Amino acid sequence: MAGFRSLAYQVRDARNDRALRRHSLRRCLERFAPYGHRATWWHLCDRHGIAPEDRGADPLRLVAALEELEDARAVWLEYERQFAERRRREKHHGLRRPEWAWGGSGDAVVRCADPGVRPEGALGEVLRRLVRALESAPGTVCPVCGDTELHWPEVAPVGPWVGALAWDGPVCAGCGIVVPRPALVDSPTLLDTPAAGAA
Repeated sequence: MAGFRSLAYQVRDARNDRALRRHSLRRCLERFAPYGHRATWWHLCDRHGIAPEDRGADPLRLVAALEELEDARAVWLEYERQFAERRRREKHHGLRRPEWAWGGSGDAVVRCADPGVRPEGALGEVLRRLVRALESAPGTVCPVCGDTELHWPEVAPVGPWVGALAWDGPVCAGCGIVVPRPALVDSPTLLDTPAAGAA
């Protein structure tokens, strides 16, 4: 199975036809899609003038979209590296349970509740804002756009997923991301799901 870098090489390889280069970019999203697969694809298409279903997209546009994705991936990989290093130090000093832990991964680290509603700006800048928020004291606003209007979805998570995921938080009315719980202060109005509030 091809990795992200191998797929990125295929996107850049001028010997490949346009359909393969586009397909390789789509497959890069199987390895890293910060908004979720569909939302990230639509974001890249919108920002770089690619029709989502165009199998013969301009290779220059595909490479520009890839470069934006690579920048965001580099931001996230550096965050994960620093987080792992910090946890090793904390464990060495006896702190086995961190005050907070980010439960994200390369798949949907800034998940969008609706793929059609996404933050403004480049993926890398959005992730930089999120990382700054996760590395500072929790707040009461969206770490990406600063909006204060955060709402829980009408339908609360059910089954074994209730409250289990760190990124399972309220949706920002401004940019549409699901705000990760570690970025928010421990407040009943911000962190209680509708189901929990009704109990």
